[in-house]
Amino acid sequence: MKKLLLSISGAISLLLFLILLLVTNHLAKAQPAQQMAERWSEKKDVAQISCFFSANAGITRDAIEEFEHSMDQSLLEASITQESENPGARLWVDAYSAAGRITLTTDRGSLEADAIGIGGDFFLFHPEKLLQGSYFSGNDLMQDYCVIDEDAAWQLFGSNDVAGMTVYISGVPHMIAGVIERQSGRLAEAAGLDSTLVYVSYETLELYGTNSGINHYEIVMPNPVKNFALNHVKENIGAKENEIEVLENTSRYSLLSRIKLLGAFGTRSMNGKAIIYPYWENIARGYEDIIGALTGVMLFFLLYPIILGLVFFIRWWRHKGWTFKDVWHWCRDKAERKIEMRRERRKTEPRREKKRRIMRRLKG
Repeated sequence: MKKLLLSISGAISLLLFLILLLVTNHLAKAQPAQQMAERWSEKKDVAQISCFFSANAGITRDAIEEFEHSMDQSLLEASITQESENPGARLWVDAYSAAGRITLTTDRGSLEADAIGIGGDFFLFHPEKLLQGSYFSGNDLMQDYCVIDEDAAWQLFGSNDVAGMTVYISGVPHMIAGVIERQSGRLAEAAGLDSTLVYVSYETLELYGTNSGINHYEIVMPNPVKNFALNHVKENIGAKENEIEVLENTSRYSLLSRIKLLGAFGTRSMNGKAIIYPYWENIARGYEDIIGALTGVMLFFLLYPIILGLVFFIRWWRHKGWTFKDVWHWCRDKAERKIEMRRERRKTEPRREKKRRIMRRLKG
């Protein structure tokens, strides 16, 4: 009965491990901002890299453009070329952004809101849920677009069906490209999404809003060998080590990364760099903590049946009633018997064949 109860408890523990494994994998894939590499290439030959700068890093649009211009040359030197037949296909895609404040005005009144000034293909990395309209690109020739959340839409127009309408920023008209649903929940609000948010071009934020410069940069690029993309960005982005944090999003939720996170318990929250993370990174780090804790419990549930299995094996081994020497003798005896049987067959074969010839002659 004791063995049966232990076996059942081991099976339950293993089942709980599998359930937690599925849960943690689901949580890891539930963040679109961390899955850009998978959306960009199904071959898993690219990596998503994120950079976070301090206010003193001094990263400018010129610095970003210089890095971008050097990218193609660096890939060419590494013999990495575009193999797609699509003439418009790109080897890499990037985006940069800055956090700040901006004031939007309409005939109904004005609204001061948190703002993200974007450049490059920001919404490829951050596909926020659209309620109306569409996104815009920081690469557009015209920079007079904006995307607002539904809270801003209701405050400015009394409706969220406002795509295509105009708001004024410092007297300059900007068209509302789309309205998004701002992420909600305890984790999102703690991450910084607890107030109205609008997205404008970095140029608009720089000219008409307040900000502390570019503090986020993201890129998806070829990664032919491990850490190629990560090391390339670290070495070429142009910021001092104490003013930047660079991480690879592609593998941040892998089992190995989760175990390393558990090993960094107590020191993970220590940061000597003056870096303020954007909301999407705060959310990602929150999920890391949750997934890390679940991984610790998951490993415990896996360890229990392993230890139980080892105990059962040791007890069985001690009471098995035979030794390796017995097995060796048994195998040797069996082999010798087979050899002897083959010898006997070889001896009897000629006699059988002779008997068959005699019988054929008699019948003939």
